[in-house]
Amino acid sequence: MFTNKANKIFQEVIEKYHVINTVDQPFENPYPKSDLIEHLLYRKCWIDTVQWHYEDIIRDPQIDPVAALTLKRQIDASNQDRTDMVEYVDSYFLEKYKEVAVKNNATINTESPAWGIDRLSILALKVYHMNEEATRIDASDAHRAACKTKLDILLEQRVDLSTAIDTLLSDIENGDKYMKVYKQMKMYNDDELNPVLRSQK
Repeated sequence: MFTNKANKIFQEVIEKYHVINTVDQPFENPYPKSDLIEHLLYRKCWIDTVQWHYEDIIRDPQIDPVAALTLKRQIDASNQDRTDMVEYVDSYFLEKYKEVAVKNNATINTESPAWGIDRLSILALKVYHMNEEATRIDASDAHRAACKTKLDILLEQRVDLSTAIDTLLSDIENGDKYMKVYKQMKMYNDDELNPVLRSQK
């Protein structure tokens, strides 16, 4: 199943990040571009993992306002990278299944494969960090128990989401579903579409 591969790579990424555990560490993709989907999945989850920690940092109530603004810009850039990677992953699947004979009664999903994979990557981060909390030795028994309950739910969600993604890919491969790649067409970074940026040209 495709998600077995994806979940394994996401775990590799998260564990690799936490060896140094800093948002400023260099990125190195162990999967060459010739292994395209593995390369994309690794990069996608790395972006998500760094952004997860950006979001932790910016919630520090004592953060310097100038540093916060710099970090907000980094988060914005990371969000754009994340969206771009989703589109690259969907383009991979579009190319992979381009020869499939789509059935006359085929339907389109509300969510493309890559946006489901995006959620799976974020879920891997939730599982990792909730497990940290569920096993944190300096936390109270009540805290660990509550986090263990949440962890069990997250693990169940991962099984369900993985099954849904694999089913969708199977349906596309069999011609029962078809897919499109929709560009996100974000407006707030475009100096022609964002009125604040446009007014400063």
